[in-house]
Amino acid sequence: MDLEKNIDKTKLPKHLAIIMDGNGRWAKQKGLLRAFGHENGTKAVRTTVENCARLGIENLTLYAFSTENWNRPKLEVDTLMKLLISSLKKELETLQKNDIKLNAIGSLESLPEKVKKELLAVIDKTKTNSRMTLTLALSYGSREELLNAVKKISLKVKNNIISPDTIDESIINQHLYTHNLPDVDLVIRTSGEHRISNFLLWQIAYAEFYFTEVLWPDFKEQDLYEAIISYQKRERRFGKTSEQIK
Repeated sequence: MDLEKNIDKTKLPKHLAIIMDGNGRWAKQKGLLRAFGHENGTKAVRTTVENCARLGIENLTLYAFSTENWNRPKLEVDTLMKLLISSLKKELETLQKNDIKLNAIGSLESLPEKVKKELLAVIDKTKTNSRMTLTLALSYGSREELLNAVKKISLKVKNNIISPDTIDESIINQHLYTHNLPDVDLVIRTSGEHRISNFLLWQIAYAEFYFTEVLWPDFKEQDLYEAIISYQKRERRFGKTSEQIK
């Protein structure tokens, strides 16, 4: 059954964020090394990115590597970094073909030099693309992001650049990694886990959540459509009553 025709293209989430979970379990179920799960996960990334662009979603953010992921076994971390380099090289054509601009958020200075170089090169080559912005959260942790924002704002207050009375949500937004992105409308998490895992804590204040049992390498376009259809059926109230928003 083609679910795409049930999607209202005028009510798409402006910003979709995905916690891509389950690569390791997918590999384990098949008796393979975790690295194979990550490799197969890149295929799901490509189809999801292309389908989001085709549907008309303006912003897609993928949780690719968290600050906590550095604590994983060295072999797995090394594999993920190599995979990131090869994917960036391989997918540049996909980004250009689909008019997608690449963006990255996180503690990018802690990435290996080779990764950083490739990442910045692809960001530069796609900077004029305008159909969709694809943001990779790399070495990203939301608490660290908020901590950095507090430090930057504190320094500006200390140096009389900002007055404490003027600090509001927009000032905080300006000091986050995501300062050029709208708030998240929909968060999808795969693999049946119901956690946020330190992802975009400020930006998901009013987001809808969609959890699926599907492991990330098995996440297909129909799974994406189901999530969007579920989102479109919901009433987003932003703290108001149903009557107030009608």
